[in-house]
This record gives sequence, C-alpha cells and structure tokens, in this order.
Amino acid sequence: MKFGAHVSIAGGVQNAPLNAEKIGCETFQMFTRSPQGGPAPKLTNETLEEFGVNCAENGLVDWVVHAPYYINFASVEKRIRDSSARIIREDLERASLLKARYLMFHPGSAKGTDFKTGMRWCVEGIKTLLDGYAGSTELLIEISAGAGEIIGDTFEEIAELLQGVGHTGLGACFDTAHAFASGYDLRDKKAVRHTFDQFDEIIGLNRLKAVHCNDSKIELGAHKDRHEHLGKGFIGIGGFKAIIKEKRLGNTNLYLETEPEGVEHDLEILKGLRDNG
Repeated sequence: MKFGAHVSIAGGVQNAPLNAEKIGCETFQMFTRSPQGGPAPKLTNETLEEFGVNCAENGLVDWVVHAPYYINFASVEKRIRDSSARIIREDLERASLLKARYLMFHPGSAKGTDFKTGMRWCVEGIKTLLDGYAGSTELLIEISAGAGEIIGDTFEEIAELLQGVGHTGLGACFDTAHAFASGYDLRDKKAVRHTFDQFDEIIGLNRLKAVHCNDSKIELGAHKDRHEHLGKGFIGIGGFKAIIKEKRLGNTNLYLETEPEGVEHDLEILKGLRDNG
C-alpha cells in the first residue's frame, strides 16, 4: 500500500511528479487538462519523456489521473452526454501515453430526468467510450457523495453500472469522504469491516482498484462533498488506521485530495499509521 496526493500540473504535466516528491508522495494523482474546461494541452514526445524521467528519478509509481469535473453521462442534453464520452476517451488515451495506472471519473447527475433513464444513459456512454479502446490505463467509476440527483453514490448503483457496461477493464474507486457522506460508516475497525463486507457482497473487492483518502467535514449520511484533513473531520484517525490495516485492501493505494496546505502532514499521518501501527 502506497500513499500519494493530488498534485498540480501548473507549467505542464511533467511537473506533477516533482510536486509530488516535494511533499513526500510515494504515488500521486493529477489532471491532464483543466478540470473546468477548455482544450487539453498537447502531450509532446518531449513532455512524455520528461514526465517519465521525473517519475523514475523520484521513485514514484502507480500514478493516476482524475477526469474533469464537468463530465455528465446522465445529462438531459445529448450534446453533453456525447462530449462526456469523447473527453473521457481522450483522457484514457492521454493517461495511457503517460503510463498512468487508472483514470477515475464521476458518472454525473440525472437532474431533469428520471433515475432509470439517467442510469441507462450512463451505461450507454461508458460503453461508447470504451468501444475499441486498447490503452493500458484502466477506467474507474468513483463513488459519489450523493448530493441531489447524483448517480453512483451507493454500492448498488456502482454495481449496476459495472454490470450494465460489462467491460473487464472497468473498476471502482472508493472515496472515504464520499462514502461516509453517502451513509457508509468508517469511524472504527468494526464499521470499516462492515462497510467493506457490503462492498464485497454488492460490487466485489476484486473491482476496487484505488482509494481516495479524505476525512469529512460533514456527518455520516449528510450527502455533501466536503473533504477535510485527516483527523480533523468526522471519520477520525481511528477510521483511517482501520482502513490501512484492513487486510482485504491488500496493496490498494491511497490518494489524498485534501487542501494543499496541510496535505504534507496528512501524508505523514498515513505513513505513521502504516509503518508504526
């Protein structure tokens, strides 16, 4: 199990591993384009080579990519659904060039339509983007916090999407803050065991590929996406110790998405829990 954080790509993706090393990452997460919109910057051969060298020289492995925030496979506008499929496919291809292990994304919101239709559109869109894909980066559906008509905030919904798409290269990303906001308790060893029992029964732990590691500013089941530094939220240090010690997670890596100011300390906490028990 390795620990990392989401890091900036300001000045180019080649700077991401340098930013990761500065704060003590063993792995890292990044965007390959602006998460708010606009064309993706070209990945030149020089950029790719520099990125790879920077990862190798700083001992970084298993880096991952997060998709932009504006993706919505359940939009009532077909234009948005189509562009979401195109952008995720582009990001998969880009991530493969960067030799990223995974690309994770949120399916979107069914606002303006019924849930069943929204789920169908998500399945269709994911199938479309994966059609003919032959890259090395695997696609992961990330659990959501459940605000509004968001799709993918329960294990059952994630399982339905995975089964509906039926692609062996599709997995799941667990986010501690999102799952907690959706009602899955993670505050102690017993709660962690029960939550991952449920995950295994409904989705299958073999589909769990990565974990976003964030404390929560809001209480259990509050259905809001509010990340907090480790130990300062409602999950607490005991919960993260239990997650790290959960043997069924094996070598699944943890990626912090907490605020840059304080994330270095979060990494120190994780390493201490892993190495000192």
